[in-house]
Amino acid sequence: MNAIQIDKNGGPEVLQFKDVPRPEPKAGEVRVKVEAVGVNFIDIYRREGVYKVALPHIPGTEAAGTVEAVGEGVSNLKSGDRVAGTAFEGAYAEAAVSPAEKVVKLPEGVTSEAAAAVMLQGMTAHYLAHNVYPLKPGDTCLVHAAAGGVGLLLTQMAKRLGVRVIGTVSTEEKERLARAAGADEVVRYTETDFEAAVKELTDGRGVAVVYDSVGKTTFDKGLNCLQLRGMMALFGQSSGAVPPFDLQVLNAKGGLFVTRPSLAHYTATREELEKRAGDVLGWVAGGELTVRVDSSLPLAEAAEAHRRLEGRETSGKVLLTPS
Repeated sequence: MNAIQIDKNGGPEVLQFKDVPRPEPKAGEVRVKVEAVGVNFIDIYRREGVYKVALPHIPGTEAAGTVEAVGEGVSNLKSGDRVAGTAFEGAYAEAAVSPAEKVVKLPEGVTSEAAAAVMLQGMTAHYLAHNVYPLKPGDTCLVHAAAGGVGLLLTQMAKRLGVRVIGTVSTEEKERLARAAGADEVVRYTETDFEAAVKELTDGRGVAVVYDSVGKTTFDKGLNCLQLRGMMALFGQSSGAVPPFDLQVLNAKGGLFVTRPSLAHYTATREELEKRAGDVLGWVAGGELTVRVDSSLPLAEAAEAHRRLEGRETSGKVLLTPS
């Protein structure tokens, strides 16, 4: 089958289009004919070697498609079922395997493309809004990269909960997208200091929670945007890792909280995965959650997909299509 393989760590150029053996599902696994692949920063971190993986390596954890084979002991899925998941091994391929307990069936009305665009980022937005800091009416939150894949979804979910959303973006077009998703206020950080803007917009009080997927370049000022006992939810590092810092800073700035969660921690059980995925996919099926696909590229153009994502040229999801 066709797949993208990494033989060494490096830039996008190490993503090689190759012919590789089709994987066989082991006990408890399913093999899925991949119809759409979600491109995520975790794929970039693994390509670069920031997150260590054994080489050679086929990237990709998020995909949607049709079950074509099941391993021993799998009883809840069968060939022909339409599924999606975020725990695939080597999704940048025409077929990939996943633990059966980590995939969910797709409801009617949700395409493979929509599912691959919303599973990881939609469930991330879900746990951030409902669990990491349970938003409630009257709260104000700051969403960095508000026109990105998670940002657009998180903004919509926050508005469902009656929350005031301040978003940060880099361009006029991204501001338009963030406002269309429901952002009440949008700060173009390329033109305005977001810390000063947030303090002005909140009359100096600050926000209840900062949702930060950017990391190094936004973290310190983000702490300064928090109200007394506010929460910093750091869930990414697109600008680089946050350097070590003195925990006494959290006390000095108002008894703040900082957390560094990941989706795996919030889909740890089958029950939690089904609940979270069920909400997200159900909202998509019912037209209550809008999923923006920035671009969909052939599998062979995976390097270009990485360049666009790394270059912050995207608004919404980037997909790969194996066929």
